[in-house]
Amino acid sequence: MSLPTLLQEDIYLIDGLFLEMKERTGSYVIKSEKPTIIETCTSSSVPYILQGLSNLDLSPEEIEYIIVTHIHLDHAGGVGLLLQHCPNAKVVVHPKGARHLVDPTKLILGAKAVYGKHFNQLFDPIIPVKEENILIMNEEDELEIGEDRTLRFYDTPGHANHHFCIFDSKSKGIFSGDTLGSLYGELEKAGLFFSLPITSPNQYDPEKMLLSAMKLENLDPHFIYFGHYGMTRKVTDVFEHLRHWLPQFTEASINGLKKNTTDPIPSVKLELMEVVSNYLSTKGIPPTHPIYHILEMDMSLNAMGLVDYISKNHSHQIKP
Repeated sequence: MSLPTLLQEDIYLIDGLFLEMKERTGSYVIKSEKPTIIETCTSSSVPYILQGLSNLDLSPEEIEYIIVTHIHLDHAGGVGLLLQHCPNAKVVVHPKGARHLVDPTKLILGAKAVYGKHFNQLFDPIIPVKEENILIMNEEDELEIGEDRTLRFYDTPGHANHHFCIFDSKSKGIFSGDTLGSLYGELEKAGLFFSLPITSPNQYDPEKMLLSAMKLENLDPHFIYFGHYGMTRKVTDVFEHLRHWLPQFTEASINGLKKNTTDPIPSVKLELMEVVSNYLSTKGIPPTHPIYHILEMDMSLNAMGLVDYISKNHSHQIKP
């Protein structure tokens, strides 16, 4: 069980060890006057969060806010279980996500459609949140968690319609959830900064994602705190990578759909892997690097969202 990582003087990252894999999902703890957790990961991550709080000399009863950037289960699946241990906390959520935490039936059905027989292993249990424990944050609403710290919330669709990002007034950083993609810290050890969009189903929209990114970029943040995974100071690179890869993903997906309209997801995944692999090859990353195991999983999920989006919006480009 890994110890919390100190990112700033009072911001820590606890590894959620999703699928027992390091540095895939994490929960941020802001050790302020009103202790706050951002992202809960899945229910299987809750023991790691509780151990991390103990390592930080925080009791679960001290937690005042549990914030989820959006309600996808790798970010919010554990919120109900964690709340049972944090009885004094309010769950902070986007207005379009609140009702699905109170009644997660549709959320569960949607996740089962994506993850199939693996659902229980990945996400069970999902525990409803009582309505009185919910605190909704709209565009530019603020939450004061310390005398010198305010969290400001921004509606950021593109990955999901129920997604907000959070600007921290003290560190001048943004908790980005999935809006700005995934950070592949494994490659930073090889000297390469690398991030990619997250295009999972079923509300992915690249135009909205770019507008959301522009909104965040205009805040002139000093740091980005990714949902997957960790912090970076290379803020300019994050936005440039998103703008570079979104059209690349669309083009690759259209090519994949043209090759196989009957069962397009495997074909689209292959196209995505090819374009990403070609890029990594030019940067000196060998095909034997363990990052490819991670990318195989990520591109499978990305392909689902891209097929859904392109089938709805670019069907004229994939007709024989």
